[in-house]
Amino acid sequence: MKLSIVLSTQPASFSALAYKGNIEENIKRIKELGYDGVELAVRNPNELDVDYIKSLLKENNLPVPAIGTGQAFGEEGLSFTHTDSSIRSKTIERIKDQITFAKNFDAVVIIGLVRGIVSKNEDRNEAYKNMLAAFDECASFDENAKIVIEPINRYETNLLNTVEETLKFIDELGKANVGLLLDTFHMNIEEPNILESIKLAKDRISHFHVADSNRWHPGAGHINFYEIFETLQQVNYNGFVSAEILPMPDSDTAAANNIAHLRKVFTS
Repeated sequence: MKLSIVLSTQPASFSALAYKGNIEENIKRIKELGYDGVELAVRNPNELDVDYIKSLLKENNLPVPAIGTGQAFGEEGLSFTHTDSSIRSKTIERIKDQITFAKNFDAVVIIGLVRGIVSKNEDRNEAYKNMLAAFDECASFDENAKIVIEPINRYETNLLNTVEETLKFIDELGKANVGLLLDTFHMNIEEPNILESIKLAKDRISHFHVADSNRWHPGAGHINFYEIFETLQQVNYNGFVSAEILPMPDSDTAAANNIAHLRKVFTS
């Protein structure tokens, strides 16, 4: 398995990002630390210089396994379930832009919080219907693109919290180019048994996020990553393992400790 770490390409309030800001400097630093790739968190791809980013990645020999889209929700309030149909339409167009952007890197497109939240005053069935329709339109936009849905814990959203319900949603959607992203931080909250949930997802897993129970780097909390990676090997997952972690105690220390712990896990 190959290791990557999330880099925000634009300013963001989301805290679980080891690196934000200067793209050139951070890409070089990520390479120096020994990472095999870099996951890009992107709010609006139309504001980025794609050729510049591609040149930096080529210079540092770093592939991009995934494009994160959550900042469109966090910074702009875009979501598939918004009660305003114009905002739902804007969200769908933004994700289509993300899909086009991701093709430059042969990367999967992550749908996390941009799927939305159902508020107390909203009709849950209507929100679910809108979410399903949005996923269908985005997945149909480019059937060669890979979209991955991330089950997220109940404290951040009330839609698709567990692996089991997300798998059922994917089956209902019926799109071959939609898979799963599993995240150990969210799984630690929502899954009765993380290992069994990985086995349940098995060949649907297209990307994998790691953070420990406190959202620090692996090794700083109580999650047993030895068992997790043994299980990933059992289900024949051979994609990237990407750190979405707090920059604690600081960015470089978090990134260095993450790679040190996971390399130790891989070789044990």
